[in-house]
Amino acid sequence: MADSTRPRAVGFNHVALEVGDIDEALAFYGRLFQFELRGKSGTAAFIDLGDQFLALQKERRQPADDGRHFGLVVDDKEKARRALEAAGVALLDGPFLDFRDPWGNRIEIVGYDNVQFTKARNVLKGMGLAHLTKNEKAKRELAEKGMSPEPG
Repeated sequence: MADSTRPRAVGFNHVALEVGDIDEALAFYGRLFQFELRGKSGTAAFIDLGDQFLALQKERRQPADDGRHFGLVVDDKEKARRALEAAGVALLDGPFLDFRDPWGNRIEIVGYDNVQFTKARNVLKGMGLAHLTKNEKAKRELAEKGMSPEPG
């Protein structure tokens, strides 16, 4: 039921991760993923994800994350698995492709084809990913919400 007295949450602009060192974090994530750097200072870096971004902030002090995590969507989940293995990153036990970075941030890798969110075609095109599609399960889930992916 709609409630006009409260704003509606509509998505994420960014996720911020605390790391020990910005340059070390960029080197670590650079071994795993292709990305464009949106900006960098001595205490923060911003990795461009098209119309969203990942912020890295210096000075993590809390213990490693257990259940708390975020799902990072990639164009090819199996390529991500191979990159993690090649970099010697330990995968966490469980049904998903989860790992912790050197600072204890827990990340779950999810393939774009299998998620309910859909980037607009113009955003995918701008990212050089216009070829990405959804699998049948994701298409069904989107259709049930009246959010069928745009035609190619």
